[in-house]
Amino acid sequence: MSNGTPISGLANAPFKGVREAFAKNFADDTELGASFAVFIDGEPVVDLLGGYCDRAGEKPWSDETLAGIYSSGKAVLAMLVARAVTAGQIDYDAPVARYWPEFAGGGKETITVADVMSHQAGLSGLPEEMPPETWLDWEAICRRIEKMAPLWPPRTANGYSPQLVGFVVGELLRRTTGRGVAQMLREDFNGEGGFDIFCAMRPEEIARASYVKKPPSAPNLGPTNPVKELAFQKPWSAPGKVSQEQWMAAEIPASNMHANARALAGIVQPLANRGRTIGGETILSAAAIDGALAERIRGDDLVLPFHLAWCAGLMRNINKHFGPSETAYGHAGFGGSCVVVDPAHRLTAAYVMNRMSPHLVGDPRSIVLLDAVYAAL
Repeated sequence: MSNGTPISGLANAPFKGVREAFAKNFADDTELGASFAVFIDGEPVVDLLGGYCDRAGEKPWSDETLAGIYSSGKAVLAMLVARAVTAGQIDYDAPVARYWPEFAGGGKETITVADVMSHQAGLSGLPEEMPPETWLDWEAICRRIEKMAPLWPPRTANGYSPQLVGFVVGELLRRTTGRGVAQMLREDFNGEGGFDIFCAMRPEEIARASYVKKPPSAPNLGPTNPVKELAFQKPWSAPGKVSQEQWMAAEIPASNMHANARALAGIVQPLANRGRTIGGETILSAAAIDGALAERIRGDDLVLPFHLAWCAGLMRNINKHFGPSETAYGHAGFGGSCVVVDPAHRLTAAYVMNRMSPHLVGDPRSIVLLDAVYAAL
């Protein structure tokens, strides 16, 4: 079925259909290399990998392969904040300025942590022109965030923040816990028996990163508006004028994490499994999970061309972008990656790949895999 493409890994007996769907994506020539993983009740039930991680299609995708997950990393940010909430270091309903006083500049003194994470704070993009390589300078971006005014009245509409949300969350974590996103991932989740998920990669990790085949066309963002232009369409909307290696080495938490599917599905398992990690340790409280998954705003997004229901870092699955389950939450990344959190089934799933598509969310390759997972439950 896979036309000779190498496919390996785990798919427990009830999930035979998932392996078949994974192989069919390759047979249909919609993949170059990919991995897909599912955890239920803290146990791996699917952990598949296949295809190739190089441009020539000669080097098989392996357990060592890392793929850029782009905005799927925002689910990881949601988990890290929920952990800080559990520890009493952050309150979702507290003003960001309580922890970061300078953030109050430009009339942002009442914006809460949950407002930022649910994309209703008016921070979808930076309004003042800058060299696009500035995104690699953490302090410079934070200073710009401190000074900017909200792009619309907070809490009146949702407008997706592709980049800034990662800097706000990262700076919140630095100021409340003493460590940023990259350091937390490296110290608490990487290492022997841990997860291969990184932000700000070292040279030896960059060497493991897969070749990326760019999408055949740009995503359809729908009708333009000034907020959408700042988020995606200005010359300074995203990092630029830097090498791929410089970008991978920088700390840009909302968009440049790298991982395999096992790591991405595994690290968010506590959000679905009553706060418990894969190893059984409880790291999230019930109150923190409830706060993370509470719907904060619903409406036509000012940046993404969808009607969305935002929680504190994840979307509710109201559009079936994350499979068939109405109890699921998720996030997608540029090119097709996605991560799913479903507490009703104590399930998390993740899909990462290196052949990018123009789908903003709900990539058909991930949908067929998720449909097969739920068909097996």
